[in-house]
Amino acid sequence: MDVLQIVAIGLIATVLVVVVRSQRPELALLLSVAAGVIIFLLVLGKIGSIMDVIKDLAARAGINMVYLGTILKIIGIAYIAEFGAQICRDAGEGAVATKIEFASKILIMVLAVPIVVAVLQALLKLVP
Repeated sequence: MDVLQIVAIGLIATVLVVVVRSQRPELALLLSVAAGVIIFLLVLGKIGSIMDVIKDLAARAGINMVYLGTILKIIGIAYIAEFGAQICRDAGEGAVATKIEFASKILIMVLAVPIVVAVLQALLKLVP
């Protein structure tokens, strides 16, 4: 049922944006952003329950919560950057969208370094 609500909001927003864009392009952009935010808020609760399941599985597997937190931050950065870049593309600012994506990749690399180091240290312990 949730997907029907999301698709309905998306379709209504699309029709409104197409109709309004010819006369008030700035209002069309705001409608598009508002629709994106509403859809994001609708799925936010689902993201929380997924995170709870992942945390439970990590605790059962004995995975260090520092690594799990880092992985969740990386996933969050990826989703937020993609959302922001798509909004910029919708506004016709492809160059800004590309810069958002580039910056997010750098941030993800910075966060991933401790995990890569830990994996390499574990591999070095296995090699005699």
